[in-house]
Amino acid sequence: MIRPLALALCATLLCGTATAADVTYYPVPVGTGPRDVAPATDGRVWFTAQRQGAVGLLDPLTGQSQLVPLGIGSSPRALVVDQEGAAWITDPGLDALVRVDPVDLAVSTFPVKGSAADIELEGLAQDRNGDLWFTGKRGFYGRFKPADRSMDVWPAPGGPGPGGITVTPNGEVWYSNEPARHIGRIDPDTGQAKLVDLPEDSAGPRLIWSDSRGTLWVSEAAGGRLSRFDPLGEAWNSWSIPGSNADAHALYVDEQERVWLSDFSANAILRFNPFSRLFASFPSDRPGARVTQLAGRTGEVWGAESAQDRLVMIKY
Repeated sequence: MIRPLALALCATLLCGTATAADVTYYPVPVGTGPRDVAPATDGRVWFTAQRQGAVGLLDPLTGQSQLVPLGIGSSPRALVVDQEGAAWITDPGLDALVRVDPVDLAVSTFPVKGSAADIELEGLAQDRNGDLWFTGKRGFYGRFKPADRSMDVWPAPGGPGPGGITVTPNGEVWYSNEPARHIGRIDPDTGQAKLVDLPEDSAGPRLIWSDSRGTLWVSEAAGGRLSRFDPLGEAWNSWSIPGSNADAHALYVDEQERVWLSDFSANAILRFNPFSRLFASFPSDRPGARVTQLAGRTGEVWGAESAQDRLVMIKY
């Protein structure tokens, strides 16, 4: 049995007081290439195994994980867990949304059909009604309603590039378009989007995440900055990520309003405190970890080290 490796670490000091944290690494099957990760309420953790065309399920108590094949040609990307504990995945390889049951691990596939097929499915988020919102890199976004299995897909007004997507506590749906350098708010009634450009000195918005107040956080692609947009005041703020050649990727906001992101250049997961405006760094103990996505539950942030076939958990 592969056992998790637990380390008691002190975050690297970056313009602030270092904070002790427990970091645990969980090896997953070799060649898995974990991409997205989503902790479930039952204590287990789902992850997408992109290189295996599967979704994985880790039991942190034992360190054991199992893989559930999604089908021939599968290439799973984004992942969320619904209120029933089921995993939902965007799968551009299957050109479909996929559901995996938390009990019997049965796989259900919901293809994108008609003129919207082959949109290169990417991001995924769930709203308070249980509806799933997704993006397509070829210039689309859409909504799937599990209740009646209906799907709507709309062309993105900014063209190709929609990637990250998030839902605010009041139900607003926002997505990011990295190459077009804007974020957009989708009207759930009409499917139309209102675009908001990033400031001229900003790089493209890679991922987007809402905090508990509906403020939007954006990781800038290869721009070395973390940005924040206030939809009410329509105002942007940005902070430079410490170090040279910062390359922000993953993004997550925890229940304490602290922002977590990964920096490929520093090979680390960073934590930003928006109140003190200070960063802390949690470097990987292996080179080139490539944490592309982050998620969490109370007191824990989880990431997938895609290049090391491991999941990482930071307990704070």
